[in-house]
Amino acid sequence: MDIKARANKLKTDIPALFYALKEKKTPIIAKILTGIVIVYALSPIDLIPDFIPVLGYLDDLIILPGLVAIIIHIIPHEIMDKCRKMAIDAQAGQSAKKWYYGIPFIIIWILILSIIIKAIFF
Repeated sequence: MDIKARANKLKTDIPALFYALKEKKTPIIAKILTGIVIVYALSPIDLIPDFIPVLGYLDDLIILPGLVAIIIHIIPHEIMDKCRKMAIDAQAGQSAKKWYYGIPFIIIWILILSIIIKAIFF
């Protein structure tokens, strides 16, 4: 499988993991790891900052796909196949963007900025 095919598969697998998170038959450890991966993928804060040359993108290129592969192996195949189909259907329909998923990140950044401002001015 070439890099482009793997990238396209990852574009389907991450939303499929989100759907698997909602499934009742998904193992609890897979749900916990899926939640961590989704938050990490959407978070602007990385394990290795992106401004560090070469190393900054390693987490995006190696860590994230590796964690996704581990989680996919934990989730039963029939559940993962169902969730992949739902992810493909959602991408085809391009349902409305849910902007409110960004609220936790906005709150975190506001808290960080308020702590910095208090440290500087008080």
